[in-house]
Amino acid sequence: MLEPISVSLASLNMATLAPMLIAIAGGLIILIIDLFKSNLHKSLYVMLTILILFVDFGSTLGLSVNERGFFDVMLIDGIAIISQLLILAASMLFIPLALTSKRFHEYSYPEFFALFLFMIAGFQFMVASDNLILIFVGLETASLSLYTLIALHNRSNSYEAAVKYFTMGALAAGFYAMGSAVVYALTGSVELYQVSNVLQGRVDEAGIMIAILGGSVLLMAAFAFKLSLFPFHTWTPDVYEGASAALAGYMSVVPKIAALVVAMRIFGMYIDLGVDWVSTMIIVLAVLTMTLANVMALVQEDVKRMLAYSSISHAGFVMAAIALDTTKGNTGVFLYYALFMFTNLGAFTMLWISRHKNRVYHERYDHPYEKFAGLIKIMPMGAVLMALFMLSLAGVPPFSVFWGKIYIMSAAVDAGYVWLAIVMGLNSAIAAYYYLKLIVYMFLHDPRENDGTLYYNLSKPLMTIIGIAVAATVASVFFMQPLVSYIYYMVSASGY
Repeated sequence: MLEPISVSLASLNMATLAPMLIAIAGGLIILIIDLFKSNLHKSLYVMLTILILFVDFGSTLGLSVNERGFFDVMLIDGIAIISQLLILAASMLFIPLALTSKRFHEYSYPEFFALFLFMIAGFQFMVASDNLILIFVGLETASLSLYTLIALHNRSNSYEAAVKYFTMGALAAGFYAMGSAVVYALTGSVELYQVSNVLQGRVDEAGIMIAILGGSVLLMAAFAFKLSLFPFHTWTPDVYEGASAALAGYMSVVPKIAALVVAMRIFGMYIDLGVDWVSTMIIVLAVLTMTLANVMALVQEDVKRMLAYSSISHAGFVMAAIALDTTKGNTGVFLYYALFMFTNLGAFTMLWISRHKNRVYHERYDHPYEKFAGLIKIMPMGAVLMALFMLSLAGVPPFSVFWGKIYIMSAAVDAGYVWLAIVMGLNSAIAAYYYLKLIVYMFLHDPRENDGTLYYNLSKPLMTIIGIAVAATVASVFFMQPLVSYIYYMVSASGY
């Protein structure tokens, strides 16, 4: 007779699950409040969500580095902590935008905030585990919530965007599941540290190498969908166009951080084992992505679609750092998104400053360049702020994204990829053109006439969030050294 297995609560180390449980409990609390008292003002749910995110942030800060928990499926290393902090910081910056306008009615639904918290919990599970099954559960939890958040915008192109994102997400999930199945068939484990131990010293065997090739290609395809890498990037502009402007900005940062962390763990393991062609595959994809996305951004007529292609290019830029598989390269990934987060979310949010019920300037697009013509004469401060965001995204010193680009380029040079750093520099020069194009429209063109439905939104929540984004974009130069030191320490303390 088999003896029962006793599991003590202390051995589970439930503290590793605390941040995710806080987010899930928060979402359930919001749903229960709505169940007992419906039609409460959305400001209650906004404040409650921000409170839950603050508690979650504090819980994440209190985690110890390099611990495992819950039957060893949770991995709390420096990478897990720093990525969760970035996800929560971006979320706290996004949620107050729910107070800015009555037009975006999805923010009046308590379900919006509950789904938002469930989505965050999914992303946290993704980054705080090296178990391929738990990563998949987190990925699907976050994705299913995000599909619904997009559809809640309740416009015809929002439904289209949600369906496209769902279809592409389902395809990516299929690739991920098949890739994970290959890894399991090869090693008998879905824990990356055990997979690495099994494959150690066997990667030169012909059969093993073929299986690794098949599995890694399938996994790479899955993450190429999630990160909008070429040639799996075509859904991104349409989905961003259909989502509300702020949610599009949020999507350009948080899901990509989670996907990059998982890619860092999986492909970093392969590169550490000496499978060099994985690194080559990532670099080729990264170069193609940043180059082609920049070329496509040059010919866009809509500012939101231009920013969408811009986000694809930035994702390719950062993906190249993962191929380096160095502590400095991995530090560059988090530094880049810590700086890019404020700038890009601020740029997307600035699309809200001028709104119209009808498409005045273009029969298809909501945010054509013509809408921003002469903005310096209509709203001088708005034009200056948008120009600051554009200059930062273009990598003009001393604004924030410049330091992220320089750091990743120096990591590439240190790793012996001088040509890659040159390609990154050339792509930054190409990108400067389409960012400056918007500045030219705002400062050098005359304002266009409209039918009277165009109005300008200067609500306090909107201006506060934009103000925080501008402050972070401009003042980041003064905090670069402690930020780099902290991220470098956390990444180097990771034993994945």
